[in-house]
Amino acid sequence: MEQRVQKILSQWGIASRRKAEEMILEGRVRLNGSIVELGQKADPDRDLLVVDGNPIESSDRPQSIYLLLNKPEGVVSTCFDPQNRPTVLDLLPPEFREGQGIHPVGRLDADSTGALLLTNDGELTVNLTHPRYHLSKIYQVWIKGIPSQQVLQMWRSGVIILDKKTLPAQVKIVKKKKYRTLLEIVMTEGKNRQIRRIAKHFGFEVLKLHRTAIGKIKLQPFNHGPNLPSGQYRFLNDSEIAYLKNRVSKK
Repeated sequence: MEQRVQKILSQWGIASRRKAEEMILEGRVRLNGSIVELGQKADPDRDLLVVDGNPIESSDRPQSIYLLLNKPEGVVSTCFDPQNRPTVLDLLPPEFREGQGIHPVGRLDADSTGALLLTNDGELTVNLTHPRYHLSKIYQVWIKGIPSQQVLQMWRSGVIILDKKTLPAQVKIVKKKKYRTLLEIVMTEGKNRQIRRIAKHFGFEVLKLHRTAIGKIKLQPFNHGPNLPSGQYRFLNDSEIAYLKNRVSKK
């Protein structure tokens, strides 16, 4: 599968994405004998990539890694942040931060918490983040105030944000307190700050947003043991990896 050369170099652990871009601009990367231009694409299984005169071999590709992270508040879902905020990679051990090409699949806002997938499987990432796959995600959301049934039904039916109507969603009240409400929301899309935008559309402030599951992959294990602690990660098991790959292969 073709990908941008700087992304290949990053995912294969040759260099960080920013460093790879610098190497390309310096003319240090060649594709099938020609100097690579920034943004150019290649298929590492078919094309010959050479960095500083050294060919990249298939054996150089790191072993595929699949992780579930419970992202804490204040951490950004990127590999690098120009504002020097902590990133999800900072929560991983040193051997996973460099040379493995691990990156988040999609994102959670810095002020949101919960389930986030990380992997170095670029093809799976592209597929899982493509809108046509509609992988469901479950959120626990505290909002300020108590929504009416009419508001909940309009939320379920879809709301126009960013000039486009959102897909139908499952929205139900889990708990009510004097001035706030806990909602469980199941969505199959993830526009930028979608839940917060919809809540604001109806006049509600989101107090806390926590993602508990991505499809069948949950922070709480199948045996109903304790949740994955905030800031911690675990490896996906074989059945979870197969589930993700089957989701995209059936479309």
